[in-house]
This record gives sequence, structure tokens and C-alpha cells, in this order.
Amino acid sequence: MDHNPDRLSIWPGYFDIRVSRRNGRRVPKDSSVIKPDLEGLFMAARKLGLKKIKREEDTSHPKRPHAKEGRLWVSRAGAKQSIGASSKEELLQLIGGEWRQIQRSLKDADAKRVAAGPQTGDRRARSQRKSRTQGQTNQKSSFKKRGFKKR
Repeated sequence: MDHNPDRLSIWPGYFDIRVSRRNGRRVPKDSSVIKPDLEGLFMAARKLGLKKIKREEDTSHPKRPHAKEGRLWVSRAGAKQSIGASSKEELLQLIGGEWRQIQRSLKDADAKRVAAGPQTGDRRARSQRKSRTQGQTNQKSSFKKRGFKKR
């Protein structure tokens, strides 16, 4: 693409919690996420309120040529107008914070769903749960010594 000073290039690798700052993470750990991807980055930017966004899939960062992570092009003027981010670093931290909240809420919702158990009428999940508990009771009873009755 041609050089345009109004566009900011944002890579998902900037938000990877497993990568150190020296190796390419550009946000603090409290604004970084686990397993960043282009779709999550796009959704976080949209939820933050950015309007002028363009996705470019299957492109690799120059420092990570083996990973086809894709990138997001964001308008600098659009970011300043919609969310008031004056620099790229501020924009990255805002997107990272929003993305982190999205991941945390999804994780909490999943944990709540698992803790609640199967829904009423969900025969498949109920049968899986029953078979799992029966397997545990069979293990306990297999360790007991039982005498056999002689006929």
C-alpha cells in the first residue's frame, strides 16, 4: 500500500501477553490479551468507537514474517475525532484495555455457564454429566474387596 501519514498500522502482535516488550509487545500487561487475532482486534476497535477501520488479512509483520497475523489500518484523524486519542500509543492502550475487558467478560460468562450445568431439556449434556458421575462411583467401588457368595 502507498504511504499515507493519516493511517496507523496496528498489528495483533502488539497485544500478545506472552511476548515481552523487547520482542514486540507495545502495550502494558494489563492492556494485553491471550492469543490475539485480527478478528478480536477489529471487534475491540469497533466497540471502542472507531469508525474508519480497514482490515488487511494474511499479512505478516516485518519482524515476524512466519506469522500471517494480518493488520488493521486506522485513520489517525478518525481516532482523534471519535475517541480523542492523540498518539498511536494512547490508541493502542485504549484498544488493549477494551479487548482485555471483552476477553474477561467472555471468560466469566463461560465459567458461569459451566457452573450452572446443563439447561433443562438438554439431553445430550445431561447424559454426559450422568455418565461422568457414574464413572467416578465405579472407580471407588472397584477398590473395595467384596466377598462372593457360594451357591
